[in-house]
Amino acid sequence: MSASDELDGPFEKRFVALGDSFTEGVGDIDPSSPNDCRGWADRVAAQLIANDPSWGYANLAIRGKKLTQVIDEQLETALAMEPTLVTLYAGGNDILRPAVNIDGLMARYRHAVKKLVDTGARVVLFTGFDSAKAPLFNMTRGRTAIYNEHVRKIADDLGTDLVDFWHMKQFQDWRYWDVDRMHLGIAGHTEMAKQVLEVLGETDEIEDPEIDELPPQTLVERTVDHVSWGREHLLPWVKRRVTGRSSGDDMSPKYPELTSRVW
Repeated sequence: MSASDELDGPFEKRFVALGDSFTEGVGDIDPSSPNDCRGWADRVAAQLIANDPSWGYANLAIRGKKLTQVIDEQLETALAMEPTLVTLYAGGNDILRPAVNIDGLMARYRHAVKKLVDTGARVVLFTGFDSAKAPLFNMTRGRTAIYNEHVRKIADDLGTDLVDFWHMKQFQDWRYWDVDRMHLGIAGHTEMAKQVLEVLGETDEIEDPEIDELPPQTLVERTVDHVSWGREHLLPWVKRRVTGRSSGDDMSPKYPELTSRVW
């Protein structure tokens, strides 16, 4: 077996990340990474591998996926990898739809989480972000709160770990976010990686994210900024929703098979 082969298993420990753009890493721009983004999950995986070379990592998340798509398209693939650690976040794209049956969705979510837990893997779930200070998206805050109550109950009932994004108030600072205001930026994904490693109780050697000071803006400058954001980011997002398209159409997972080569 060559040194290159040894980098791709077999692995004693197997971390599989499931979800949508949050877990894929959208906003953490990195042209050297698959799909041109890195993200908190890749950063966690790199730290785990640095701590213990017996780890392998797969990231099946694809941007734009709704909860049922994540379950239908990613769950069985993840189970086949016999994971020892799984992270799952899904449902954010459902919450943003005009109509959504959260209770029905979370019944499917619970069933999927139970299947993961029953493998003996350590499972990590996430609550949704508190959008109280997010223009337009704050209208979905009540839905997210209901979603979060389901997640917390499922985590408690099934004995999973929980990353409580809702209560991480540092993310109310928009310098942690990408210019699209929908995804975490480099600083945000870096901070989230550190939060996940804390929940896992793993050694964290990731440097604190650098947060640049923002120059003060006049009312006119803020208005121009909001208009520009609406034109460049919000309208394309709305158009995709209206036409039934997704930003993840025709995209493949970043790391569809277990590897220790995380860029």
